[in-house]
Amino acid sequence: MLYYLESLRSTFGPFRLFEYVTFRAGGALFTAMLIVLLFGKPVIALLKKFCIANWRYENLLGEQEGEELKKKTPTMGGSLLVVAVLISTLLWGVMNRMLLIFLTVLCSLCILGFVDDLIKIRYKRNIRDGVSGKVKMAVQFLISLSAAYFLYKTPEAVTMQLYIPFFKDPVIAQPDVDAAQVYLMTPFSKNPLLTLGIAWTTLFVGIMLVFNGLVVTGTSNAVNLTDGKDGLAAGCLVFSSLAFAAYAYMCSHAVFAKYLSIPLAPSASEVSVFACAIAGACIGFLWFNCKPASVFMGDTGSIPLGGVLGLIAVLIGQQILLLVIGFVFVMEAGSVMLQVLSFKLTGKRIFLCSPIHHHFEMKGWTETQIVTRFWLIAGICAILGLATLKLH
Repeated sequence: MLYYLESLRSTFGPFRLFEYVTFRAGGALFTAMLIVLLFGKPVIALLKKFCIANWRYENLLGEQEGEELKKKTPTMGGSLLVVAVLISTLLWGVMNRMLLIFLTVLCSLCILGFVDDLIKIRYKRNIRDGVSGKVKMAVQFLISLSAAYFLYKTPEAVTMQLYIPFFKDPVIAQPDVDAAQVYLMTPFSKNPLLTLGIAWTTLFVGIMLVFNGLVVTGTSNAVNLTDGKDGLAAGCLVFSSLAFAAYAYMCSHAVFAKYLSIPLAPSASEVSVFACAIAGACIGFLWFNCKPASVFMGDTGSIPLGGVLGLIAVLIGQQILLLVIGFVFVMEAGSVMLQVLSFKLTGKRIFLCSPIHHHFEMKGWTETQIVTRFWLIAGICAILGLATLKLH
């Protein structure tokens, strides 16, 4: 919305700044952070007034210091995060098809997380209850698959390519059937080679759509699992969202994309504004979410923010890079999967408790140590992910 002030640059020179994506991305970050800081206390008071208590830790780790306090801490703070990201993006971004897809996914997953939190609160259930796990996964995958499809149908998106960090060329790319058709110069019905090519392309697109849907769903759940300590998920999201904001900006800039040998996606510039809004909202949220937390993000925030983070990776064809930039989230989700698999196959547990931050807690690490060290890992991995832009 504020972008259109650029047309008044002849009246007031500084309005020309609104033309630049970097300026608007910084504005989005600051605005989202300010919204959360200004409205944080009233929202927390409102959540407490309606008895939105947190049952996340009940019967999970047994009697531990501060657990009774955590039970009295309101959840659903993610609703403020999502609203801040929406307002900031609408103010500083330029609405296009790509950005509309991201905002729709953010709102859809937020509604799912809200319903899940609401059920836990209404019936005073713990983290294992709420919306059925199968139902939640099905809805997440349906939303993710739909988003992947609409991105595929959006010009300039790179969803049908798959890059590996430190390599400049994609390891997987969609076959060019149109080029084959021009080359063969024969009707579709009379050319079996072309028919086979179209069938293979259709299969390829289907496989990539499912894969991209799983990436978005997996990231959504990984961030949700990370949200188990004061400030842990929010802090890690700051690093990962800023890293992907930088990557999306590079992909949208013709000169940078050519120099760095990365795919060009001009419309991704507005996604970098969106990603900076997420970082700003999380920075503001840390003011209230740091130990001892005044409010928790809940599924209302972790599920949508994780989902759109995975969707950014899908947009620019960097699904594998997500394993690097989002390593903390991968580590948390991976520990749960390994724990379940090991117990089912051998009857033994690999970790004392999963996700892995609970394992370190039971090993004697304090909550502050866990969060700080995981933040350090997230920051290092974000820098390493950005380093792959140049180190091909």
